[in-house]
Amino acid sequence: MDKKSPIKITLTERNDAVTITQWVYQTLRDAVMYGEILPGRALTIRELAGIMDVSPMPVREALRQLAAENALEIQGNRRVMVPNMTAMKFNELCEARIAIESHAAARALPYIDSDLLDQLRTLDNLIDAAQEAGNLEQISLLNQNFHRALYTANPHQVTLPLIESLWLQLGPFMRLATNELDEHYLVDRHNEAMAAIEKKDAYALQVAISADIREGIAFAGTPEMLHAFIENAGH
Repeated sequence: MDKKSPIKITLTERNDAVTITQWVYQTLRDAVMYGEILPGRALTIRELAGIMDVSPMPVREALRQLAAENALEIQGNRRVMVPNMTAMKFNELCEARIAIESHAAARALPYIDSDLLDQLRTLDNLIDAAQEAGNLEQISLLNQNFHRALYTANPHQVTLPLIESLWLQLGPFMRLATNELDEHYLVDRHNEAMAAIEKKDAYALQVAISADIREGIAFAGTPEMLHAFIENAGH
């Protein structure tokens, strides 16, 4: 992408109970996870501070945290970028998503009640509407909300931080992938997941979640396609 292209970071209203540093961190974390900061776009602390109308200090601290999570990379010249991606790393991240998220879904199944199932249906309908409108930001946000709502049904779950770490590392590339794909989700795997939930079929739920993730990365179906994609992303 153009390394000087304008950047749009979604700013939410800060609650008084949240410190400026916490708000900056969450804002930048969401920007990475939802693909608002794309590969190849170099940023500076001063630029980010200007976008969020804060001093450089909370931005610097937030970037340290995100660098520790492998979400961003602070370079020697104080520029900030999405870390380099390789085909091997990408495949490893995707396989980790499939393994952990299918496990999380199966473990959540016994705790999913009719109210949560209705919530999942509502989210899936909103995803369909966002696809019809071509709203890429909403598609990414709602899809993650669907998966998060499913996994957190399990009150004993400990995997969500691991899952979100994978989302953080993949987010910028998944957003670019969404831009590249002409069609998304030819089969609604969320419908399959909800049907499996109704039947209390853990195996079918795992299959649906695995297929949903695999089809979401369909652009990387071959090593050649993935290498070309990463090269076009500026790495």
